[in-house]
Amino acid sequence: MASRAEQVLQSVFGYPAFRGEQQAIIEHVAGGGDALVLMPTGGGKSLCYQIPALLRDGCAIVVSPLIALMQDQVDALRQLGVEAAFLNSSLDAAAQREVERRFAAGALKLLYVAPERLLTERCLDLVARAGVALFAIDEAHCVSQWGHDFRPEYRQLTLLHERFPLIPRIALTATADAPTRREIVERLALESAREFVASFDRPNIRYRVVEKDDARRQLKDFLGAHAGESGIVYCLSRRKVDEISEWLSGEGVTALPYHAGMDAGLRARNQQRFLREDGVVMVATIAFGMGIDKPDVRFVAHVDLPKSMEGYYQETGRAGRDGLPAEAWLCYGLADVVTLAQFIAQSESGEERKRVERRKLDELLGYAETTACRRQRLLAYFGETLAEPCGNCDNCLDPPETWDASIVAQKALSCVYRTGQRFGVGHLTTVLRGEADERVRSLGHDRLSTFGVGAELDKQQWRGVFRQLVAIGLLTPDDEGYGTLRLTPASRAVLRGEQPVHLRRQADRGERRARRQQARGERTRASLDIAAHEAPLWDALRGLRARLAKEQGVPAYVIFHDATLLAMLRERPQTLGALGAISGVGERKLERYGEAFLDALNARAA
Repeated sequence: MASRAEQVLQSVFGYPAFRGEQQAIIEHVAGGGDALVLMPTGGGKSLCYQIPALLRDGCAIVVSPLIALMQDQVDALRQLGVEAAFLNSSLDAAAQREVERRFAAGALKLLYVAPERLLTERCLDLVARAGVALFAIDEAHCVSQWGHDFRPEYRQLTLLHERFPLIPRIALTATADAPTRREIVERLALESAREFVASFDRPNIRYRVVEKDDARRQLKDFLGAHAGESGIVYCLSRRKVDEISEWLSGEGVTALPYHAGMDAGLRARNQQRFLREDGVVMVATIAFGMGIDKPDVRFVAHVDLPKSMEGYYQETGRAGRDGLPAEAWLCYGLADVVTLAQFIAQSESGEERKRVERRKLDELLGYAETTACRRQRLLAYFGETLAEPCGNCDNCLDPPETWDASIVAQKALSCVYRTGQRFGVGHLTTVLRGEADERVRSLGHDRLSTFGVGAELDKQQWRGVFRQLVAIGLLTPDDEGYGTLRLTPASRAVLRGEQPVHLRRQADRGERRARRQQARGERTRASLDIAAHEAPLWDALRGLRARLAKEQGVPAYVIFHDATLLAMLRERPQTLGALGAISGVGERKLERYGEAFLDALNARAA
């Protein structure tokens, strides 16, 4: 016999069974226990507090850091027949009073509140007078000063435990290494909470890293395989966001910019378009994305190196939340490493903070340059072991060649040393290749013993060598911001011939040209593998979903996720009973939309 939690899961949310530890978490919190939940994006974290909210008396208070996304979360719950609301500055005074009245009257089951509002005396007094089922603290990693998304107001949320010690709390995050996890427990006074740590693995995401050559051309080739799909392109700077979004628009891509320097109204409108329309590409800084609920993001592309493994994991995790195939693509070069190293060195942070940030950057470099399974390396960072290579990353699908680069490494390191550790890759490569330009001659570097000893490699190959030498810790960018390279203590053993060096083999000019032509010629099938004969019905189902969403002013995925439409496409239900058995079709949605979708299915079948 199904438990109450299972009954709610099936009747309200339309899912046939729990995943992973969802049921254990839900039953623990519904029973009044505190919990710390680490679960990857797309793993179903929201159900871990939404179902207990429906099982317990009173209203659940959901602490969320981004007010712009509360509307869509509330819309999704209302589609399911759940009484939910949000309380933030986007509401006028009259609307705020109405939400407060409904909350105080016990008419709500979930109330979304930003932390800074919840911590006001007015809101705390309201909470004290109303019946509260539980506190859910979403994006709990924001409490950590060492994390990538620190929010000072999150530190004050321990007040909830102090003022309301009998109300259960559940803190949730998709991104927390061991130090961040310990800080969440300490800062939120969750020492007695039960910890639930799900696998960080997102097997539906394909990870791919490419050496930056011509970033725009490479991005265009990548997006060509995802035509008509929703995705995110992350850039390091605001200026680059504007430039890339404008260029993509000129290339016929529906691309919109998003960064903190934009007009707030335009930024909000762009975000709404991305959430509510299909096929929109958001070009953004990391200011965009936390709490994004859009499940059908089919790709996340980075045209610059992120700042940390945590940031990379969370940003790529916004792809494929629906469990369907998605791709994480990273294009980076040595200039990215130099830029980030300069950011760290020139920041006003204390020395301890700088050391932590540099360590995090080194970990990400190790991931980017690994020749082994990327998923194994990524999961290992979070303390998880994947026993076998994943088979769904570039290194597994197309294993890279490695070569004994000990002699080449010695040449590179010696050149750095003999030129005084005062030059960047461009000049070092010119010296190694024996190109006696005016600067080389004026500095006397054409008379060095390393002049011309590296003519066997072209400039692109030497850039790859230097990038990998930085990644494995034999060279380091300077701290002054000039892009020069310096030897590290670890380089001594290599220079003395005591330590071999193996690097990823760099393609030569001919191979790179052939790969570009192949990439331009290939346009793979859509990520979801919709066959040609299925395309008309797929388009009809998506069109119906889009029309219903537009009529109600909600995102299309609030009606049904792509995964649910794909199940309809493949199973072709012909009755309401059969349609209701599809994952994601709950009782309320079957009642509201069942006949319309059956008509679409039957029309195509006929």
